[in-house]
Amino acid sequence: MPRLKPFLPLLALLAFGACKSAKQPTTVKIGVFEPMTGANAAGGAMEVEGIKLANQLYPTVKVGEKEYKIELVVVDNKSDKVEAANAAQRLVDQDKVNVVLGSWGSSLSMAAGPIVKDKKIPAIALSATNPLVTRGNDYYFRVCFIDPFQGTVMANYAVKQLHAKKAVIVREVSNDYSVGLAKYFADTFKKLTGDQGAILGELNYNTNDQDFTAQLTTLKSMKPDVIFAPGNYTESALIIKQASELGITAPFLGGDTWEAPEFLDVGKKATEGATFSTFFATEVPITDTSKTFLDAYRKQYAKEPAAATALGFDGYLVARAAIERAGSLDGAKIRDALASTKDFPGAAGLITFDENRDATKSAVIKTVKGGKFTYLTTVQP
Repeated sequence: MPRLKPFLPLLALLAFGACKSAKQPTTVKIGVFEPMTGANAAGGAMEVEGIKLANQLYPTVKVGEKEYKIELVVVDNKSDKVEAANAAQRLVDQDKVNVVLGSWGSSLSMAAGPIVKDKKIPAIALSATNPLVTRGNDYYFRVCFIDPFQGTVMANYAVKQLHAKKAVIVREVSNDYSVGLAKYFADTFKKLTGDQGAILGELNYNTNDQDFTAQLTTLKSMKPDVIFAPGNYTESALIIKQASELGITAPFLGGDTWEAPEFLDVGKKATEGATFSTFFATEVPITDTSKTFLDAYRKQYAKEPAAATALGFDGYLVARAAIERAGSLDGAKIRDALASTKDFPGAAGLITFDENRDATKSAVIKTVKGGKFTYLTTVQP
């Protein structure tokens, strides 16, 4: 046994070196859980485009005195609540990410909420607008406005611009986003008209439904001045197309989920005049970051970006800035740095997180004109 003694210091040194190496990561990992397949795949793809573009432009982050490469870990949540929870669990447990971005779809984001809170890994929703995404969860933030504001904006548009007195709501009842936004629209619409009977009815359908004849036949008999139909882009476009075929002429209003190429592809000419609220308009760049984003996106993709893509870009930049301010890879410290974010110049506008970790942002109203999404106006909070 004595002859082994000379090797003990060397073994101890090697063990110490291995231990030290294990504690010194060479990359910062940003986890991305998005619907890359399923009903919301187009939405997930738009957000991921923005995140990847930001990563190309800003591939490193300085933590203290050390420069780290930022690695994106993208996981498909398959447009499913259970899969969204699984994706978030994998990111925090297996991939050991430092921040999580996503997801398109409030229900999918909400499914991940308890997981990031339990593991103390900060998450940033990009376009998920339901208030419950961040409510009661100190580790969830968002870079977009929320549905109470969005619903109010569209109710104001219906009453003040379209002079509507009666409305019908068509809800994707299996979608938390759609149900929540419909409620905020209805509450404000009744208040603005001074008529508790101003909402003639609420007609429901489920995600992935294809035939809306029953709902639309009922709707036609109600003769509303306006129809508010917040829901996923595919089902919403089908509803508008089938409504046109039934001779329904009342204007359709919706929310931010309509801004996807698939909405135009599915609804075709029937979507002309459809009007919705969203987060960003390429026609009105807001900050210097807006110009950086637009120039880079147009150069790479040779087309105009969607608002959700700008929000993906912003989510990455906000996370990166918070990591630098924290000077640490500790989740709680990054969370605290995120909470202090004020007037951050994002592509889709200045970002300040309020006490609920929601961004105070203006809303953009767009309409479909000539088969394209066209800017109408900006509404301040």
